[in-house]
Amino acid sequence: MVRSILILLVGMIFVLPSGSQDKQKTLKLWYRQPALRWDHGMPIGNGRIGAMIYGGVQSERIVLNEESIWSHDGEYLDSKGAYKYVKEIRQLLFDGKYKEAEKLAAEKVMGDRLPSGTNTYQELGHLTIDFPDHNNAKDYYRELDLETAIATIRYKIEKTEFTRETFSSAVDQAIYYKITANNSGIINAMISFDREGSELDIQVTDNEIIILGMAGKKKGVRFCGRVKVISGSGEVTADKQNILVKSSDSLLLVITVATDYSGGDPFTQSKKLMEAALGRAYTEVRRNHIAEYQSWFNRFSINLGSSQAEYFPTDERLEALKIGAVDPSLISLYVQFGRYLLISSSRPGCMPANLQGIWVDGIKPPWNSDYHININLQMNYWPAEVTNLSECSYPLFNFIEKLIPNGRKTARTLYGSDGFTAHHTSDAWFFTTCFGYPKYGAWPMAVGWLSRHLWEHYLYTQDLAFLKNTAYPIMKEAAEFYLDFLVEEPKTGLLVSGPSISPENSFITPNGERASLCMGPSMDHQIIQDHLLSTVKASELLDTNMIFKYEILNILDKLTPVKIGKDGRIMEWSQDFEEAEPGHRHMSHLYGLFPANLFTWQETPDLMEAAKKVLEYRLKHGGGHTGWSRAWIINFYARLKDQEKAYSNVRALLSKSTLPSMLDTHPPFQIDGNFGGCSGIVEMLIQSHGGEIELLPALPSAWKDGEIKGVRARGGFEIDMKWDEGQLVSARIKSLAGKSCEVLYKGKRFAKETVKDEEFIITPEMLADTMQ
Repeated sequence: MVRSILILLVGMIFVLPSGSQDKQKTLKLWYRQPALRWDHGMPIGNGRIGAMIYGGVQSERIVLNEESIWSHDGEYLDSKGAYKYVKEIRQLLFDGKYKEAEKLAAEKVMGDRLPSGTNTYQELGHLTIDFPDHNNAKDYYRELDLETAIATIRYKIEKTEFTRETFSSAVDQAIYYKITANNSGIINAMISFDREGSELDIQVTDNEIIILGMAGKKKGVRFCGRVKVISGSGEVTADKQNILVKSSDSLLLVITVATDYSGGDPFTQSKKLMEAALGRAYTEVRRNHIAEYQSWFNRFSINLGSSQAEYFPTDERLEALKIGAVDPSLISLYVQFGRYLLISSSRPGCMPANLQGIWVDGIKPPWNSDYHININLQMNYWPAEVTNLSECSYPLFNFIEKLIPNGRKTARTLYGSDGFTAHHTSDAWFFTTCFGYPKYGAWPMAVGWLSRHLWEHYLYTQDLAFLKNTAYPIMKEAAEFYLDFLVEEPKTGLLVSGPSISPENSFITPNGERASLCMGPSMDHQIIQDHLLSTVKASELLDTNMIFKYEILNILDKLTPVKIGKDGRIMEWSQDFEEAEPGHRHMSHLYGLFPANLFTWQETPDLMEAAKKVLEYRLKHGGGHTGWSRAWIINFYARLKDQEKAYSNVRALLSKSTLPSMLDTHPPFQIDGNFGGCSGIVEMLIQSHGGEIELLPALPSAWKDGEIKGVRARGGFEIDMKWDEGQLVSARIKSLAGKSCEVLYKGKRFAKETVKDEEFIITPEMLADTMQ
């Protein structure tokens, strides 16, 4: 059956007019069978609490999560007195003694790596609802509706149709699970709870399961979860750990959870949350949930065309894509799914989305499901501003601020520097030190990259109060570290960073050894240059710290520039080393292309050509083999305005690195690829990093007709745009901040001075040739 569908889909390969899209179909992920494993399930979340739903018939399994359930069984500590050895390490690197430098850094600078699973994000646990008489189901249907953020399962047992729906309400801070049937008195179920490898205090009282526990064994977060069972009729009984429902018309489960991560008693807090969650009728709770969620989701829409493929289940569409089907509405769905995940895992007042958002199975997830800050956390927030979810970045900004106290200690202890710094990883406890091996840990550049999001938020919103009170103080303190960290390279007299690395990559030294630690890796200098330039612009906008501004400008004049190697590629290190892994997943030396804007066709065409060669070389040698890496490549090609290569990498991301649930796989599941892919697809349609708003800069032939609404651009603009047969039809632009507006389309330009909240429409006929 599936094979015949795939042949049919590939045989069709024709695209229906964009206007024929059925919104109700294109905004749903749906399947004909339950999920076979956790990361094939349907994720729901309200920013703080989430769940992954399998949709089993006889036994429904729901994995529950709360963002702050972290173990804390050890501390990452700065190596005392490490700064005393940095000068010696630098000299060894300048002398080409790379292995000696790494050995000294490992002994004197790097902290100990804690055992895997020591400080980790963990599940709340598994909720199981068994339906003993649900045998021989037919007409099974499972969907996740992105328009309502409700997961629904339907099936028939003989003549009875059962419907289950689940959602996580931000209004009521609870998860609601409801099952109904079209016949009365037919629902029988047993509700139970368990958690991997953990001693729990499980209490069952008054039709409620209460779960008390602690993440980890020493001083992890204490939590309390509650599952309230409400039967529409019939009999409800309980034993020590289970609740049984017999002959009911309907069944409602209400789930709340609280922790002591921010203080307070979880038992009392979860009880108050439950009392509030039970205070309204289910119909009102559901209606309020949808309205609140849609206030986020409905700000933006995207339509890349339609095909007959959208009449088939999501997993079958993904399989069809692998053998050549053209399915533009699946790509639109992918973008909206990325936005859905961000809304569901990162709200104001919450913690930032981690490596798996807020969804995790078990107590020892991959890489502790923590905050990798050498790209992964940053990638999570690439789509926030441009897809009209600016406030979803607030948890990231709060996280950056909380890194500062530890970051100051790390800067002083490890490098003898002012300002603050952080390395490749952090967690719920905001550690900033380097640990483990230099290959991945000796990289003190994270704060500059993180701070780019603060600057981007200003660029998109034009919020001077935010720039003054939040962004600039952080940017300035990060800049202070970089000014101290840079040293003069003896041979050139220019400034270089170090000791540092190109994240997680290594090179072959002239004597044939493999090393990672060096002076002046290209990514360092690109981050530093980008960050210092942004700090200068911020100080000018705020008319503050002029002396510090000129100090930065003096440093920028002496900073070692980006270099192009003998083969025409941007050099990843200060020397043209042979690469140990030519197809490495990180492409750090293209930071200046994306997410920064140091490389552009207008200003640095030589660097753009050199960046293109980097990508060609990486891909030739197997690069892009992880989901997030492939997503980054889409953004690169969008900036290069190579629309067909950008599109081919979109297809590769969905074909090779996307699970049936549409979640990204590293492998295993890692959410940054979803967010990076979402960003890259939108970057193909609109760019605003070069001082103007460029429309359809990398539109592939496969998306010849389409429309995007509510997309944001730097300078404080919101845009609705439509195109037909690959040509712009019109763009409606709203000025949210009253700034001057420049629009570029296919080499033609339109300029206009605006006032706040002014709206105007641009058509191709209104654009003037840039050469005039």
